[in-house]
Amino acid sequence: MGLDIPHSQFGETDFEEFKRRLHRETDRLSAWFHEGVFEQEPGYCGFELEAWLVDADFQPAPVNDIILPRIDHPLVVPELARFNFELNSTPQVLSADMLGNMDRELETIWSLCDAHARDAGCGVMAIGILPTITDDALTVANMSSNSRYQALNEQVLRLRNGRNLVLDIKGRDHLHVEHDDVMLESVTTSLQIHIQCPPQHAARHYNLSQVLAAPMAAVTANSPYLFGRDLWDETRIPAFEQSIAVASFRAHDGRTIGRATFGTGYAESSILEPFLENLYAYPILLPIHFDEPEENLSHLRLHNGTIWRWTRPLIGVSDNGAPHLRIEHRVPAAGPSRPDIIANVALLLGLMVHFVHEEPRLEELIPFTQARDNFYRAARNGLCSEIKWIGNRTGTMQELVLDQLVPAARQGLERAGVRQADIDHYIGGIIVPRVRSGQNGARWQRDFVAKHGCDMAALTAAYYRNQNSRRPVHEWSL
Repeated sequence: MGLDIPHSQFGETDFEEFKRRLHRETDRLSAWFHEGVFEQEPGYCGFELEAWLVDADFQPAPVNDIILPRIDHPLVVPELARFNFELNSTPQVLSADMLGNMDRELETIWSLCDAHARDAGCGVMAIGILPTITDDALTVANMSSNSRYQALNEQVLRLRNGRNLVLDIKGRDHLHVEHDDVMLESVTTSLQIHIQCPPQHAARHYNLSQVLAAPMAAVTANSPYLFGRDLWDETRIPAFEQSIAVASFRAHDGRTIGRATFGTGYAESSILEPFLENLYAYPILLPIHFDEPEENLSHLRLHNGTIWRWTRPLIGVSDNGAPHLRIEHRVPAAGPSRPDIIANVALLLGLMVHFVHEEPRLEELIPFTQARDNFYRAARNGLCSEIKWIGNRTGTMQELVLDQLVPAARQGLERAGVRQADIDHYIGGIIVPRVRSGQNGARWQRDFVAKHGCDMAALTAAYYRNQNSRRPVHEWSL
């Protein structure tokens, strides 16, 4: 979904031809798993960070078509709305300097974006949901000009038979709104972490990413408000799922599965399984035909990009031309600060590296339904959520992270060869005090409103100042 498409109008023959090519490419992918052609070199880690443009009054500024050409950087690209953009990192090989390299690159590119935004009278912000966003701003006129967004809008509504998209979220307040377009999706901005994995461990990486979705949602929660309503700690989760709600099929337990979903289960033996589910269970959304070699898997990758699992398997191509496997972990919210963002990457990476080598397997000790329930509990209640862990033991997410997951993340990063000083800084100096104090982005926003009143512009202005102080969120003042 990162590339634009040539047009947005499709006929029946387009869908038939795309389906034929998708079948062939899925067969090719299946053969690759049997032949063992995937990249076996040490893995890489990277991320995508979605962000906002705001004007002098901290309202969304729909000007990415003006500012992005000025930035003119290959790692900075448009997003669905003209007030959003996406910043990508260079993949980093697991090594002593990887976290420091990520931090320095993010600082460099963020400063470039900020400088050009300031020249245009704007600012840039990373936050799960911008507090000042209003329903009135979510118009097709504010959609980015790329054809793929227009096509996405048309095809989602086609699959819904023209029915409006509905947000109905019950949290501390209740929000109910309807839209006749997909612009509701643009209110949710994320940190998407990519971890390359060898084929023999790919299924475990996929399953672990689902188990770890709950603690990642709680630790990184940064989206309590939408349209002035106080909802979930991570309101972005239900908002995104409902903003592109297209019922695709029924799971074996009777649940209706949409295109934005936690998923239907762990991979039992191979990460090929979700790609087979893509083929047989999900209707085609964007039937673009690519004049490319079959081994590029262009149609398979595009189709996979229109199915938004919170943990999504990806196929990529390494510099040497060999295909590789990645896990895209889409759970964390964007922000709150640059140090927090790198610390969030470090936490997930450390946990994945640690648990992928542990026996018995974490996914064997925590059933999928339990992992799924934990995830939505954590999205709703954050670090205060009551969750079930190994052996059905119940406790708060805060206790679990401090007592079990922080030590595991440290061990995983050590195993990956990360510099001890960086482990101490990002895990010990950022994650631990954030969790111990309970002050993640969601908590800070609610505490600000409790002290200063429900003024979303004042909240956003204070958040902006704190973010630009480059201090992690647990140190932010009210």
